[in-house]
Amino acid sequence: MKAMGGNLRNGILNISILDTNELYSCFMPFVEGGGLFLRTNKEYTLGEEVFVLLELMDEPDKVPLTGKIIWVTPIGSGSRPQGVGIQFSDENVDLFRKIETSLAGLLDSDRPTYTM
Repeated sequence: MKAMGGNLRNGILNISILDTNELYSCFMPFVEGGGLFLRTNKEYTLGEEVFVLLELMDEPDKVPLTGKIIWVTPIGSGSRPQGVGIQFSDENVDLFRKIETSLAGLLDSDRPTYTM
């Protein structure tokens, strides 16, 4: 992934996902390489690169995450929360696998998520 320096219009997103149900609602397994929906009221455009510090359940430290915006849910979208979906960069393969493992029993669920 190219350096993000001056392209980081909205700064760093600090996101907390502290339980399995929220992780399930945010996870986007249908995205190539993995993705997460992040609840935020910051405005982003498709294709924009983002840097996230993710507080993830049992992880002792925040997980740095880079990716690009591939989904936007604007305010007022019915029952879905406002936010963005990001596609993980190649550097985040381990995070994708860790999330899949955490959600192993839920991935085939019919429960709705924030995106589908």
